[in-house]
Amino acid sequence: MNKLLAIALLIILSSDYSAIIGQNTRPRVIVTTDGEADDRASMVRFLLTCNEFDVEGIINSSSQFHWVGGKGWNAFHPVDWVKEYIELYAKVYNNLQQHSPNYPTPEYLLSKWKVGNIEGVGEDDIRTEGAELIANVLLDKSDDRPVWLQAWGGCNTISRALKIIEEDYPERMEEAAAKMRLFLIWEQDGTYQDYIRPNWEKYNIPTIIADQFDCMAYIWPKVLPKEINSYFEAEWMQDNVLNNHGSLCAIYENNSGAFNAEGDTPSFLHSIPTGLRNIENPGYGGWGGRYINVRNNVWMDPAPTSDYTHPDGQISIHNSWSKMMENWSKEDEIAIRTDYFKPIWRWLPAVQNDFAARADWCVKNYASANHHPEVRLKKTPLNIEAKAGSKIKLDASNSIDPDGDKLNYSWWQHVEASNYSGEKMEDFHSAKAKITIPSDAKSGETIHMICEVSDSGKPSLTRYQRVIITVTD
Repeated sequence: MNKLLAIALLIILSSDYSAIIGQNTRPRVIVTTDGEADDRASMVRFLLTCNEFDVEGIINSSSQFHWVGGKGWNAFHPVDWVKEYIELYAKVYNNLQQHSPNYPTPEYLLSKWKVGNIEGVGEDDIRTEGAELIANVLLDKSDDRPVWLQAWGGCNTISRALKIIEEDYPERMEEAAAKMRLFLIWEQDGTYQDYIRPNWEKYNIPTIIADQFDCMAYIWPKVLPKEINSYFEAEWMQDNVLNNHGSLCAIYENNSGAFNAEGDTPSFLHSIPTGLRNIENPGYGGWGGRYINVRNNVWMDPAPTSDYTHPDGQISIHNSWSKMMENWSKEDEIAIRTDYFKPIWRWLPAVQNDFAARADWCVKNYASANHHPEVRLKKTPLNIEAKAGSKIKLDASNSIDPDGDKLNYSWWQHVEASNYSGEKMEDFHSAKAKITIPSDAKSGETIHMICEVSDSGKPSLTRYQRVIITVTD
């Protein structure tokens, strides 16, 4: 076969096919990080995943836990760690490019690295390069796509950026807000409550304030189900990520070979276009968790029981539900805690296998590694209207695998995302499913059906497609 033709076929069959042919579905993201050990671990995974995003910024910021001048555990990690990690990414970049042409160059990522507000807890008065970058992205008229601002630490650099817009371009605040999306890992300083909420929340900015992320942070051995823990223990981590996977994986912060913490990772897991459509609505649920609307367009974790209410002010370690439940030991309490974290842990085997595959991409050529299947529906719309009692055919038989692996299918109802509360729909373990809309389903109720497709490669990789059925009269 002609070499150029072979390369062209490889590109067409790759999991990045839709992006290459011009249907750019990659979300725009900006990371702000306080540089804690778990941030640095998350950064390894982020860099291995950055082919899924348009990275608009990587910015050092502070938090209530780490700031310049902090002592002991509160000490601030020198900002150059970001540069060092990108330099390690550069060493595996050429190999990563074999697996996806969408990996940005190290030079591009370095151009997007800026230092933000780091001089104290909640300091948002100084005009920093990081804050200026965020403001410029939000004000840039050449690209009106949404931007996901991730607060791995405090919100203070984001707050400073929004103050710049208010001070310099008050007439454009609504325009900037329309482009903005927020994913906060707790509120790790007071700036969201002090400035962002009273001045910007009125613009209905989609905002996720997460607590369930904690099952991927330091408490994971206590709170994850036993069947999930094996993906985080030393044997799995050493075999699949830490050992013999290149210089970037080698620097991954770990605990004697086991997973230590990646509390910030759900903020970008949420933006990976897996097919779960969670980026459309935080209530749908996806790799970054599932959330409920609590006020305006602000979304938080579903309460673990009816006894719990969402705090009205700052949500952080002092009033975190996960921290309240961390050391529970009674059987009924453990069941409540396990259910609380389920919106994230239910996906973690697929998340970890995704990590392992990307670690392989650092050192293996295309033919030796595994790549994601692509779920393609056949005569099955993503949104369906149907009457109670009617029958619907769901078909994913057009799905493909770029490596030619066997595909395993499952159609199942995402009960928590559906607002039809009757009997759960039957599961189907085939490419095709035929379901009957329950006779007691009422007009306006929704049934979320997930098509989950995993390949037979090693590690097995999974992608999805969510079909939302709305009941009509």
